[in-house]
Amino acid sequence: MAKLGTRPLMISVVGNDMAGDFLLKYWRSAQLCTDGILQVHDVTTPVVSNVFDGSGELIAGIASVQAVETFLTPSWIYQFSCLISTAPLLMLDANLSPQSLEAACKIAYESGVPVLFEPVSVVKSSRIAPIAQHITCTSPNEIELVAMANALSTQGKYNFIKLEQCNNKTEAVDHLFKMLSPAMFFLLEKGIKLLLVTLGSNGVFICCKEHINIMKDQQMCRMTPFSTQLLKKLEGCFPPGTFVNLSREGSSRTCVFHLPATSASVISLTGAGDCLVGGVLSSLCGGLDIMQSVAVGIATAKASVESEANIPANFSTASIADEARKTLLSAKQIWCQ
Repeated sequence: MAKLGTRPLMISVVGNDMAGDFLLKYWRSAQLCTDGILQVHDVTTPVVSNVFDGSGELIAGIASVQAVETFLTPSWIYQFSCLISTAPLLMLDANLSPQSLEAACKIAYESGVPVLFEPVSVVKSSRIAPIAQHITCTSPNEIELVAMANALSTQGKYNFIKLEQCNNKTEAVDHLFKMLSPAMFFLLEKGIKLLLVTLGSNGVFICCKEHINIMKDQQMCRMTPFSTQLLKKLEGCFPPGTFVNLSREGSSRTCVFHLPATSASVISLTGAGDCLVGGVLSSLCGGLDIMQSVAVGIATAKASVESEANIPANFSTASIADEARKTLLSAKQIWCQ
């Protein structure tokens, strides 16, 4: 997010080890505030090890994040209540303990701050259940979406069957919508305002009510030089008559949009999901609307997969804007009623 012009405050924990020292030094070199980072002695910095197949797809992962659950307690989070309550948006990671998730949600809810829940994994995605009524937006993949719906359903009736060996993008998207729409609509019924369902190379589904406006206080959104340039390039690039007005009051229609991923020369898929979410959050906080922000997220993810680093050293405003514009011009509304 910092590389996209936003100045986030991270509330997290690291160990007093080489990895922890490196991360703190890196964040400070990027001129980011580290006041929310708790460094604990005799604790290993949280780490995730992933295994990928020959095409770059994740096939296995081992996470060692016990320090997050143990030390990111409600009492530590409450120390930053003032900063949370005046933020344009709060992003929560499902690695937090249920008690800490609830504490953070309470602070945000009482201040009217929108909350994005990042499910992390299929297992931890179920942690949304006790706090669903406080979640504004969530960004699951296909199987995390189904797991979240089943966690909130007494019947556990939702499932996802992957369509194998489909080279037709339209057919693949139609299949995905057919499989995932029951779970998406159910989560909206449970109070979640906005779903950003990541579909890998098939792009993203945006599912929401027609009148959605997740950034309640636009005065908290600060235009940055990066977002200002993006906004100039992205304004007015929707195909005429394609989209409903997401800010229109008095409508209860449910809408689903598909934003495709643009073609990429993949080097590594590591970091793509993080870059997508970071691009969306940075854009929302910078004053862009939902459609524009998701398109920027997709463009940021493309830059990630085309880089050897998990997160590219720099993001080109012109390149991000061009890719986001391509996505918006190819986007389709696939449901609204």
